[in-house]
Amino acid sequence: MRRLGYLLSLVMAIALGATAGFAQDGKLKIKVSPKQAYVFVDGNAIREGSQSISLSPGKHTVVVANYGFKMSTQDVTIEAKKSTPLDVKLDPVGGTVSGPFGDLLLEGNPRAAVLSNGTTPGYFVGHVDEMNHDWWWHQNLLLPPGTHHITVTHQGKTVWSGDVNIETNKKTVVYMSSNKQKTVNWKRGEKLKDVARFKAGVASALIAVAPVTGSFTASNPNINCGQSSNLTWQTAETVDSNISGIGTVANSGSQSVSPHATTNYDFTSTGPGGTVKNSATVNVNTTVTASINANPAEVHYRKIGDKVVQQDSSTLTWQTSNADSVTVDGQKVDASGNQTVMPVPADTSSVAEGQPARNIDETKNYALNATNVCGGSSSQNAAVHIVGTVEPIPAVTLQSIFYPTDYPDKRNPQVGLVRSQQLALATLADGFKKYLEYDPDAKLSIEAHADDRGSKPYNQDLSERRVERIKQYLVDQGISADKIETAAYGKDRPLERAAVKDLEGTNPNPPPRARLRNTRGDWLAYNRRADIVLLPSGKKSAQFFPHNADDSAIIWQIPKASLKKVEAAQ
Repeated sequence: MRRLGYLLSLVMAIALGATAGFAQDGKLKIKVSPKQAYVFVDGNAIREGSQSISLSPGKHTVVVANYGFKMSTQDVTIEAKKSTPLDVKLDPVGGTVSGPFGDLLLEGNPRAAVLSNGTTPGYFVGHVDEMNHDWWWHQNLLLPPGTHHITVTHQGKTVWSGDVNIETNKKTVVYMSSNKQKTVNWKRGEKLKDVARFKAGVASALIAVAPVTGSFTASNPNINCGQSSNLTWQTAETVDSNISGIGTVANSGSQSVSPHATTNYDFTSTGPGGTVKNSATVNVNTTVTASINANPAEVHYRKIGDKVVQQDSSTLTWQTSNADSVTVDGQKVDASGNQTVMPVPADTSSVAEGQPARNIDETKNYALNATNVCGGSSSQNAAVHIVGTVEPIPAVTLQSIFYPTDYPDKRNPQVGLVRSQQLALATLADGFKKYLEYDPDAKLSIEAHADDRGSKPYNQDLSERRVERIKQYLVDQGISADKIETAAYGKDRPLERAAVKDLEGTNPNPPPRARLRNTRGDWLAYNRRADIVLLPSGKKSAQFFPHNADDSAIIWQIPKASLKKVEAAQ
């Protein structure tokens, strides 16, 4: 007994709790037109017609649907213990539906909603009580011939679901309880041509579901990588549309696509009357074309010491198509264009003075790489041949120039530069002209002297004639006069005897003993000279007397030599 009392208490508590829960619900008092319209709440099929529905407090989505009318969808807020009125009047779609048709008859729950080819209210075609009798009165659901997936649902539960094959002018009967189907002839279907979408009488109903139609095209089926094609579609009698690779789309519209590879777009649009499928292919050209050339194809490079004295340029010109990323020699460039380049040999290190020049004969390749986001690519090369030399700084042989006693004189200003000294100047001129390629701003400074015999004015004039004769000779050798500076010191800046002795001690051309014993004569010979300085380096000529020259006796002797002998020595 105690256990029985406990169970009774528990049952009463549950009942009271449930009663308390129901007491908190509100009411949706909905009035619909047409009266056959069906009500869905939060996606669940409730029933047809005006009615009062208990709902929990809060927001609910209410859909009212009737085939042949525009569907109504709205949110309604329900308050506890209160009734919320809702009046929904659907607008007719209008128009008629043309055959052929087949008839679907359903046997089962008369209040259940029937959906064709989908599970949302948009696929609603009626309720079972509108399509379950075709004897004394006619209740027909007319569907386009073909296979349709039918879903019968009520109060959030699926009553029946399955594929139904509809044949022209035939009736398909579905026994939902036994899940059986049969197809029989339907003569009346042959008489139906253009019928209204929805027509209902006292005990009759006619629902004619329109077939789904649609088109799908690509405006430009052949594109290059990066270009676009426009997909355009039009449908009628549809609820949902989808494009493969894109997803759900509006039932009619257009969309720009830029595929990276040839793509087939499948279009599917579904409505209560069936499904329409189309496809369109956009062919993508991924091939990249590219070319590059260099003009001129051969350039010259020349370096002297640490200075580049010649570096020719070449112009690269390239063309590409169907590429969105282009590089030349690793640098990003426009799809087509040109660029000036100055090729440099691999080894540009300087050559030490006195070493032979290093010849250049090599090829520089400029790589063009063009790609696109579709995976296309092309690589091309332009070759530039580099020829030339890397040379040491040219040697300028600086040797002081010596004159015979009292030459050149006033009567013979061109006489006195004997052959050995001319050869020394010619060697100097040849080296200096080459040196100018290294340093175009270089100059020569000539400083002429005289020995201490004679007056100061006389020796000044003599040293001036000596320096001018040397300058003239160098000009005759091809050196521009503006590259030569001159100075005449007469006997103002003689070499000291000790300096001469030191020079003779290191002279690579040792003097004869007789000249060494005659220290005064040797000293006088050293002061009948002209020193040469290379500017701006400041390098000065070697002051050694040319004892080994064939004509050294004439330029060393103390008395003035005869004009005839000096001219012969020239």
